[in-house]
Parts: sequence; structure tokens; C-alpha cells
Amino acid sequence: MTMQITIALTKGRILQETLPLLAAAGLEPLEDLGKSRKLIFPTNCEGVRLLLLRGVDVPTYVQHGAADMGVAGKDTLLEHHADGIYEPLDLGIARCRLMTAGVKGAVLPTGRIKVATKFVESAKRHYAAQGRQADIIKLYGAMELAPLMDLADEIVDIVDSGNTLKANGLEAREMIAYISSRLIVNKAAMKMKYQPISELIEKLSTAVAQN
Repeated sequence: MTMQITIALTKGRILQETLPLLAAAGLEPLEDLGKSRKLIFPTNCEGVRLLLLRGVDVPTYVQHGAADMGVAGKDTLLEHHADGIYEPLDLGIARCRLMTAGVKGAVLPTGRIKVATKFVESAKRHYAAQGRQADIIKLYGAMELAPLMDLADEIVDIVDSGNTLKANGLEAREMIAYISSRLIVNKAAMKMKYQPISELIEKLSTAVAQN
């Protein structure tokens, strides 16, 4: 009997950059993920199926064993207190930076500051390491508005080209982390299904090196 391997993938940009790596490793879905409303997809490899999830849910599915493996951005993993997960491979895709940003030329207050972000845990660690007292305000989008509307002194957000910041009169400030997508594996699955999972990791590692 073939072991079932379930791989959780992230919708959007990460998916578009993950699929060619999987194909280079010999693994392809049997239908177009972008044109289907389904969330579970069979592949050309017997016993291997793909799940299509929101990025923030991928570590949860892998942590609890609902998926054996997954692909998630390092920004998501930094926010997720995921015991029971290995992170064996940096796929080197969807690269960007997690940074602080604020109104161009504005000086931070000397006392407590207000910081808007959806990356709450990363922001807490960053400002604590600096010895700064920061009140974290959780937002889910349009971070650039927060300093402009006096909701926050700074934001913590993903920066790619920096064009969105510039367009809104903001500037990137301090680097918190370099971000890319990582392959993650459930620790129990790694023990129970060692051979097929380790073979797939090896093939993906080769694909990444050649990418």
C-alpha cells in the first residue's frame, strides 16, 4: 500500500513560484489549481496530494498533522508558535523583507511609540530587543495609512520594491528579517513516512539549487 503524503500550499504569489519547483522535482497537479474551486488536488505521483490553503493556515495544518508537508513564508512562520514542525529547506522564492517604516523624515517620539502591523509577534520581539516600549496595534491591511492618519508612529510590514511606501510618503527604516518561502514538515510524519518525505526534500533541494 502506498503511503499518503499531503502537501499544503499557499495561494497567490507563493503558489505561482512553488509549482515550477514541484514540477522540477517531478510532482505536478493533475489539473489547473488556479481554475478550480476544489481545495484538494491529486498529483501525477501516486499517494501524493496537494491542499490549497490561505498562507496563515499552512503551519497550523502541518503542525497538527492534517498535512505532512507545506510551503509557507518565513513571515508567517515567525508569527506561528509551531512546535512539531521541521523547516528543512529554504525554497528561495517570494523573497522580500520585513521592515519598520514611517513617515519620511519624521522623528520617533522618545517615550512609548505606537506601531501598527499584522506581524504582532515579530514587532514585539524587534522593539523589545531594542529596549523600546511599543504599543502594538493589529491591522490586517493598508498599513501605510496608519502613520498618515496618526494611528501609529511606525508600521512593521513586508517591503518588496518599496514603491508603495514611497507613493504614500513613507520610508523603510530598520530591517527585521529577510523573508522567503520555506518547506516545512510535520515531525511525526518525518518519522512515520521518512523515505518518501526525505526523497521529496532531496528532489526539491536539487530543484532549488538549479533554479
